[in-house]
This record gives sequence, C-alpha cells and structure tokens, in this order.
Amino acid sequence: MVAEVEATYAETRSETGLAAMSPAVRAALGKVERHRLVPPAQTGAAYRNHPLPIGAGQTISQPYIVALSADLLEPKPGDVVLEVGTGSGYQAAVLAEVVKQVYSIELIESLGTAAAARLREMGYGNVEVRIGDGYAGWPEKAPFDGIVVTAAAPQVPPALVAQLKPGGRMVIPVGGSDEMQYLKLLVKRADGSYDEKRVLPVRFVPLVPKK
Repeated sequence: MVAEVEATYAETRSETGLAAMSPAVRAALGKVERHRLVPPAQTGAAYRNHPLPIGAGQTISQPYIVALSADLLEPKPGDVVLEVGTGSGYQAAVLAEVVKQVYSIELIESLGTAAAARLREMGYGNVEVRIGDGYAGWPEKAPFDGIVVTAAAPQVPPALVAQLKPGGRMVIPVGGSDEMQYLKLLVKRADGSYDEKRVLPVRFVPLVPKK
C-alpha cells in the first residue's frame, strides 16, 4: 500500500507540489493497522489505495488522501491538531503517529464511539474523540497548530479558521455534493485572514451540521 501511495504522490506532483511522502508520514502510514479500522467485510481490501464504506453512509478515506492531508499540515512532533470527521479513526491514527495530540470530532455517535474504542485498543492515548458539530470546532482545546477536515463543506467554516493559530494550516475539501470539490490548503495570517491554495479535485461525503 505504501508503494502505491508513493506512486500516486509522483503522479499528482504537478498539482500538489509534493513528489513523495515525508519520512514521518510514510512511517506512520506503514505502521497504522488499517484493517483494524474497517468493517469485517472490508478487511480483505483494507490495504488497497482507495476508500471503503464504513456504514452510516460514510467512508474510510483513500490512504493517499490521508497521507497527503497529513503532509500538507507540515506536522511537527509537538503539534496539537484538530480533526473534523472522525469516521473510522484512520486519519486520526496517522496524525497521532506524527504529532503530540489529536482532538477529533464526529457527528454520528455510533461511528465516533466505535472509533474512539478502536483507537484506545490500538494504543493511541494521544487521540481524544468527542461527539459534536464539526462546523463549531472544539474551542475549549484551541488554538490548533493544524486542522484536517475529512468531509466537504460548501464554504470554509469561520469557527475553524478562528481556532487556528497564526501560521497554522488547515486542509479541507470544499464544494457541494453536486458540484466539483477541491482539497484546499489554508494558512492563517497574523491578522486572522488566510492564504488559500487549491490542491486537487476530490470527492468527499458532505460535512453535515448538527441539527
């Protein structure tokens, strides 16, 4: 799987600007046991480089996108990162291998509870999961060095930008379910505004607000 992801990095270099995974993310991708984070019926496909269904209309992301999202954050060992959309816990696990602390929010209680239990069983004591509205972020734990959003929002949620540190980076898919979506990289300026870069076209499930 890692070799397949490396090949995809090379193929998309002109779009992403990254020809290969960073050593830290490459090691993390090789270490995380993806088969433990998919439903039993999907374990045979766990190490293929594509998304898989995990129930409740959600998916576990393609390993390439998980690695790329982590790399775009330029993570450091002392960083504290927010993930919006826990899903299976896969992105959180990869991030947990390369940063100090991951806070992860999941709207669907059954998914969030199951992911939290699996992550504990796998030894990720530096991941904390809560059930809640991803659009609101996790203000009590802010500011964050980085934020990864694993579902597509129509626009960048202002609350998430507010919870980034100056110089912090956010990776987020933006676009409606019936339109072209793009993975975007945001870098927050000292004045609270941000620079934005469109990385590549993607297809994510929608980021649903809490009712």
